[in-house]
Amino acid sequence: MPTMNRIGLLTSGGDSPGMNPCIRAVIHEAEQQGVEVVAFRRGFAGLLDNDCFAMTSKDVSGIIQKGGTVLLTARCEDFKYEEGQKEGIANLIKNKCDGLIVIGGDGSFKGAQAISDRGVEVIGVPATIDNDIYGTDMALGTDTSMNNIIDVIDKIKDTASSHERTFIIETMGRGSGYLALMSGIATGAEAVLIPEVKYDLDKIAQRIKLRYSQGKISNILIVAEGTATGYHIGRQLSKIANIVSKITVLGHLQRGGSPSGFDRVLGSRLGSAAVLKLLEGNSNCMVGLVKGKATITQFETVFSHKRELGPTLIKLAEVLGK
Repeated sequence: MPTMNRIGLLTSGGDSPGMNPCIRAVIHEAEQQGVEVVAFRRGFAGLLDNDCFAMTSKDVSGIIQKGGTVLLTARCEDFKYEEGQKEGIANLIKNKCDGLIVIGGDGSFKGAQAISDRGVEVIGVPATIDNDIYGTDMALGTDTSMNNIIDVIDKIKDTASSHERTFIIETMGRGSGYLALMSGIATGAEAVLIPEVKYDLDKIAQRIKLRYSQGKISNILIVAEGTATGYHIGRQLSKIANIVSKITVLGHLQRGGSPSGFDRVLGSRLGSAAVLKLLEGNSNCMVGLVKGKATITQFETVFSHKRELGPTLIKLAEVLGK
């Protein structure tokens, strides 16, 4: 098992509420274990630029309630290539880092795996609002984002009811419908369109028309962006059944705001666990929450498996939307 006196830390990819509580936990746990932390700004881009500083508990005071990431984040195309990876490793060596913790999503973990394959001790913490990473029941930011969506839909339903309208809400989720599905269940949406399930707009349109005839004065449809755009669904409903709809694209609103209590605790647990697992000799892996416990999953397994929504939740959304 390698001896570690100093570890690197970075946040990469899209920002997620809960990253800051995770950063805070990494710093506090590392100090508890007598390990120094070198933090790199702007993710792998900062690693290539050697934009770093020695981060201590003073630097993380008061950040647990903040959204986004105090370390900043950025996409880094150069890190996809061998030359960029070697440059990043050289900067880790220059800063005497014995290991690295990467807080991010699928793309970030592929970068982490690449340098781990080259001999760097690396462990990841899953942070993505889509909750589409295998090996964790929940990723950082998902709960907060879902609450943001629910809050907006609850407000929109007031207007929808007042004006007797159908509203289409477009959420994030290019490859996963988790946010859309769970938000649909939580808000009582009439229909949820997700990438994992084929949809029939004719049936949905007829259901909406039937509801209007039965005295239902408003309808909410939720569409994950990986399925179609809200505007496309709106145009189709107009063509099929002359249903006039209003479109709301939530966009980056979903990412923002103070992390929920759940994400603060999750970030704290996984950040602490990442330090301890790294010091125990674990590498080329991710630490996630599985059945209530911080659990290690190798990157190879993370990438070779797809996180499934499961038929039970999909069926529940269908039943409750009728």
